[in-house]
Amino acid sequence: MTTAILTHAGGRDENQDAADFVELPGMSCWVLADGLGGHGGGGVASRVTMETIHDAFRHDAARSLESLGGYLERANAAVCDRQSQPGLKEMRTTAVVLLSDGKQARWAHIGDSRLYHLRGGRICFQTEDHSVPQAMSNAGEITPDQIRFHEDRNRLLRTLGSRESFRPAVNPAPVVLEAGDAFLLASDGFWEYVHETEMEVEFAKSADPAEWLARMERRLRQRATSGHDNYTAIAVWI
Repeated sequence: MTTAILTHAGGRDENQDAADFVELPGMSCWVLADGLGGHGGGGVASRVTMETIHDAFRHDAARSLESLGGYLERANAAVCDRQSQPGLKEMRTTAVVLLSDGKQARWAHIGDSRLYHLRGGRICFQTEDHSVPQAMSNAGEITPDQIRFHEDRNRLLRTLGSRESFRPAVNPAPVVLEAGDAFLLASDGFWEYVHETEMEVEFAKSADPAEWLARMERRLRQRATSGHDNYTAIAVWI
């Protein structure tokens, strides 16, 4: 498994995204979190989330595929505990997590940070955002493409950092991997400027995950407007 990570402040003064991975013998864990800029401490929330999940993974790597939901619960508790500190009361974050032993993979997410699974060079699965526009798309009121720049795009229905409404989406069972599979974990600041067909096109042109991210970033920078959001992505090739 080969990994590349891209993260940038975009047009903002502070990068509130966090992304990294931990590789242990026989198991790896990738985490991407996007702290919500509208709440104080978004950068703290994303870092606490990533660090808590990775710490939990290190202590339970052998059972990580079964423990994935528990990792997110620990991260949510850690963020909620930190909210008692000055300026952090309203901090929130999205999160997307991928676990794999190279033979199987399992993932979970909350908010509008996405995971894409590619097989045969095509996207065979992508997560659904926990957002108002995604709910509208599911109801047939708008098309999936209209989610990207909908006026309510930043209205999230689920986030990490709430004891009452914490409901992550965890895929029910591990997925058996095939040679050539790839994953893209992306914050909304990344995927809103790179369409799914373009992810596939640039994948086909790339020799490795780092080149794939660089090609997609060029598209992003051509389209991004002044003051655009932080953007972060993790690419994993099997």
